[in-house]
Amino acid sequence: MRYNRKNIRLKNYDYRKNGFYFVTICIQNRDHLLGEISDTGHYIYDSGVMVQSVWNNLSQYYSGVKAHDFVVMPNHIHGIIELENSDLDLSEIIRRFKTFTTHQYIKGVHDKNWQLFYKRLWQRNYHEHIIRDDKSLKQLQQYILNNPLLWREDVFCANEG
Repeated sequence: MRYNRKNIRLKNYDYRKNGFYFVTICIQNRDHLLGEISDTGHYIYDSGVMVQSVWNNLSQYYSGVKAHDFVVMPNHIHGIIELENSDLDLSEIIRRFKTFTTHQYIKGVHDKNWQLFYKRLWQRNYHEHIIRDDKSLKQLQQYILNNPLLWREDVFCANEG
């Protein structure tokens, strides 16, 4: 049976367009595979470090793509991507990011005993927000910076444990 997935992208918007994009990508079932947050602090697992490294190197992999602010949470990531004359649109960049990190994660499961995941690492879709001005950019940068401190209020915090 094939499901019709709802397209949550802005209709008629060109996601190759130069600018900044805020993205959130969740782990399938919101399992805590990338780290943990407790009263004692924000701890990122080796798997989360790998995801952070791939994010930080996006500009090395793809021309016209710059990775900006980023945070690894236990079951999702938030980041800001800048496109500048990129040949790829945002969805293709995210697809490639998810594919590469999934392959790296599977390698970690086999080589480093990382926690096994069920069927797929990432949820099928992702959340995005087109950043239209400096005020919005600054607010989202602050949100990313403070996200670990606000973990208990985070809508993506579901599935504690």
